[in-house]
Amino acid sequence: MENILNKNHIGDCIEIMGKIPSEKIHLILTDPPYNASEGGVNLPNNKTGGAYYKVNEKWDKFGNYSNYLDFTKAWMKEADRILVPNGSIMVCGSFHNIGEVIIALKELNYKFINLITWRKPNPMPSITKRTLTHSTEFIAWFTKGRGWTFNYKNMKKYNSGKQLRDVWEFPVCQGPERVKGKNGRAAHPTQKPLELFKRLIEMSSNENETVLDPFIGSGTTAVACELLNRKWIGMDSNKEYVDVANDRINNLNSKKNKTISSFTKP
Repeated sequence: MENILNKNHIGDCIEIMGKIPSEKIHLILTDPPYNASEGGVNLPNNKTGGAYYKVNEKWDKFGNYSNYLDFTKAWMKEADRILVPNGSIMVCGSFHNIGEVIIALKELNYKFINLITWRKPNPMPSITKRTLTHSTEFIAWFTKGRGWTFNYKNMKKYNSGKQLRDVWEFPVCQGPERVKGKNGRAAHPTQKPLELFKRLIEMSSNENETVLDPFIGSGTTAVACELLNRKWIGMDSNKEYVDVANDRINNLNSKKNKTISSFTKP
């Protein structure tokens, strides 16, 4: 187990999870494929939420509802095996896939805790002008059994000392937060806000516990865990994304080392 902690692994997440002993993971937080790719749209000069390139990736295409549901059930079955009895699973989604996510977890007899709504103040525009602007995504929070971690009191700080509600506002990643590739475009099409993932991890896990992300993408889960003193395991079938995630972790650790060095100099 120790040799896979705090590392990003390239390959099929089901195969990699198969190497993890049962009931070792405290929290699974992930942003899986949404099955939303239906053709590309490029708006590099969009003024609403920055440059807009519609997701049009091979890894996000499953053909139909049944294929995507089978895919979701398959990786969740293996995730269920490695999650501790009182562990939580949090899965990001949109109107494209959130139904399949909920169905798959309910079939595993998981308890539905909350459907957290991520409200975007800077959403991408409705290109066709035939639908409402999609300004929200969701995080489905389920638990495997009783006694799940919920750091209730600590969450009050995000709502002026009152109970935290289930609608959270975070802008879509842009500017300095957006990780760029060598071509100047976003390194990953669906990078999630770091502060959103930090809050989710802080809310539903404790320090030194292990967080797993089967679809690590740009590495936001790993970065958040490093900042919050959690152990983590990342996975992705795309080597380019794993390289991006590793670069983010290496850059973070370099900054940490510089800070430590500045405090230890005589």
